[in-house]
Amino acid sequence: MGEQLSPDEKFKLITRNLQEVLGEERLKEILKERELKVYWGTATTGKPHVAYFVPMSKIADFLKAGCEVTILFADLHAYLDNMKAPWELLELRVQYYEQVIKAMLESIGVPLDKLKFVKGTDYQLSREYTLDVYRLSSMVTEHDAKKAGAEVVKQVEHPLLSGLLYPGLQALDEEYLKVDAQFGGVDQRKIFTLAEKYLPSLGYTKRIHMMNPMVPGLTGGKMSSSEEESKIDLLDKNQEVKKKLKKAFCEPGNVENNGVLSFVKHVLFPLHSEFAIKRDPKWGGDKVYTDYEEVEKEFAAEQIHPGDLKASVELALNKLLDPIRKKFETPELKKLTASAYPEPSKNKGGAKGNPKQTVDEEEVIPSRLDIRVGKVISVEKHPDADSLYLEKIDVGEEQPRTVVSGLVAYLSQEQLQDRLVVLLCNLKPQKMRGIESQAMLLCASIEGEPRRVEPLDPPEGSAPGDRVYVEGYESGKPDDELKPKKKVFEKLQVDLKISGEFVAQWKEQNLMTKLGQITCKTLKGGNIS
Repeated sequence: MGEQLSPDEKFKLITRNLQEVLGEERLKEILKERELKVYWGTATTGKPHVAYFVPMSKIADFLKAGCEVTILFADLHAYLDNMKAPWELLELRVQYYEQVIKAMLESIGVPLDKLKFVKGTDYQLSREYTLDVYRLSSMVTEHDAKKAGAEVVKQVEHPLLSGLLYPGLQALDEEYLKVDAQFGGVDQRKIFTLAEKYLPSLGYTKRIHMMNPMVPGLTGGKMSSSEEESKIDLLDKNQEVKKKLKKAFCEPGNVENNGVLSFVKHVLFPLHSEFAIKRDPKWGGDKVYTDYEEVEKEFAAEQIHPGDLKASVELALNKLLDPIRKKFETPELKKLTASAYPEPSKNKGGAKGNPKQTVDEEEVIPSRLDIRVGKVISVEKHPDADSLYLEKIDVGEEQPRTVVSGLVAYLSQEQLQDRLVVLLCNLKPQKMRGIESQAMLLCASIEGEPRRVEPLDPPEGSAPGDRVYVEGYESGKPDDELKPKKKVFEKLQVDLKISGEFVAQWKEQNLMTKLGQITCKTLKGGNIS
């Protein structure tokens, strides 16, 4: 691969669709002399999802350009990152990642014989590597280590020392894998610059760093393994893919934070060099695009309907997923999947009267709540109740949700307009004075004369649809709808409070999004409802 390409052609292929390259001149020099050696690493934590097709398509580009490519399964990193992968599951997670990554590469036509696969603990526990970790830790400040991992390592109020080691180990990997370049997402940039700063201090060469843009998830934010609704699992069935794409944020004419369009740009076009829109003849009929810019331009001009875009992406995506799903239908890989990602433990005694019920169904835990960031896009008085507001709130779906709230006594319409808020989205819709409320606006309150009420505040930079979770309960899937008779929210609500530091908590565990803590401006010690 790559034999017929000139150095300039190789450079263009290697760097296409990248957001940034640190060390471009060094890259050009190497390509004039020999093939580039590059590695991509992935921490073996949650199940890989369809956004992994973005780095896979770049790996295909690297191979076409003649690069020597190493894929690192970073099992030790997975453990160091706030123990996202339990020690006893590390080996199983590596096996799962290896099988699913290879299945993805085969799905897009990448020859596996051109790739080298390495497991982190195969060399990261060696005497030489361990000594270099100690040498590096004597140079890197706590400030630099924390800053480097800020966008990659899970951020918590009381971080573990392991999370501070993570960026340094990733820097050392470049030397121990004997590569010229490391490839990753732009969220890795601070780790890359730490490597460039400190590796020369150990006597090692500064490497080239190549960065992909971060592809928005289906809800408009970063696609994440811990946010069920933001990502499509590689083993999701066709109907689940359809369901998640139907909920995806894809506002007519809006090309910003549009995860569906981004998937077309960063996966489908690099792989196929074209994209076909399938639609009814009365709306213009089918059309094949050979230039992504034309797709984006016509979507921005509302010449492509979001429904047609989603249906066309669904068709293309299922073609990519079909061979992966088929491979994982074997008994061996079904067993591996279940072992690497075990379901919550079964309730041995079962629920009274139904011995087959599980803890997953009966246990009252916060991951059963579908809590999201929302943005108030309109607010007016309820037509039949002056004490109630009628709000339209964007929660990252195609249509805003109607919410009826009793905030009239506490906030003006102007104070609510365009405000980011926090909503519970899986309560059963309930009519309030004749109008159905489709979510609950979560607020802090303190009883007294007068009663004080204040909506919760998402972290700065949040987007509608961002998932809100309780620390320690990131991986659970919310109930589709909370059954009123079970009173799940009511039981959890008893322990929802505002801390002394104005942070929303459940049993002293912080409510979080991927960007940080959910807070309240003034009601320290208040209840949340």
